[in-house]
Amino acid sequence: MRTALAVCLLSLALLSGCGREAAVPTGSGSAGAAPQEATVRSGDVTVRASALQTSALSPAVAQQYGIARDDATVLLLVAVRRGPDGQDNAIPARVSATATDLRGQRRTLELRELRTGEAGSAQLLDYVGTVEIALPDTLRFELSVAPEGGAPTTLQFSREFYPR
Repeated sequence: MRTALAVCLLSLALLSGCGREAAVPTGSGSAGAAPQEATVRSGDVTVRASALQTSALSPAVAQQYGIARDDATVLLLVAVRRGPDGQDNAIPARVSATATDLRGQRRTLELRELRTGEAGSAQLLDYVGTVEIALPDTLRFELSVAPEGGAPTTLQFSREFYPR
């Protein structure tokens, strides 16, 4: 009975995304694989988002991001770039995000700017936030991105998380 309910909830969550602006996932969808990236392009601006359990981060990266490594903590990483692929530059944006689990619990993620690289050189600007989950779970992310000097856009995608 529990398994049937879980399958039903998962099916509903996956079907709820049909008919809306699609995110283009890249990468492998298998458990344990590298995190998938969702991408949307609006004019000359590309928004890329990925979500992964913080336990998958190396200790050095977790320290750089200022977060603890944990199976039950999911990191959302959002990159906003302007220009053609391979020649794009990081640009500032107003980014907001929510995550909804299979039980319908919706949480707003507090995103913060993360700058990497040397000041004065090619510095990257990303947006990061975390959310706590109960494993296993599927999260549906909804992002609103308003890039500086560009049109606002939305991005929606789902990811499954399992005990590692």
